[in-house]
Amino acid sequence: MKTIQIIVKGKVQGVYYRQSAKEKAVDLKITGTVQNTEDGDVLIIATGNPDQLSTFTDWCRVGPTRANVTEVLIEEILLQTFTGFRVLRF
Repeated sequence: MKTIQIIVKGKVQGVYYRQSAKEKAVDLKITGTVQNTEDGDVLIIATGNPDQLSTFTDWCRVGPTRANVTEVLIEEILLQTFTGFRVLRF
């Protein structure tokens, strides 16, 4: 198991990205959080096995239909444990 931080850039707010990411993560049995950032990006913290995370990051590069993803930054961070996958709002 490992945890990654994903920053998704582009037209990713107001296009159902967070909820779609949650649904994909739940399907893949990934735990973590997803939230909008103040600068218009989406921030995801995801914990899973390497295969799950690879499939998830592939999905993040495309996102839901109305999204226009221009860049995805992925960084492995210290392992974090979550009880599920939640959409956070600030």
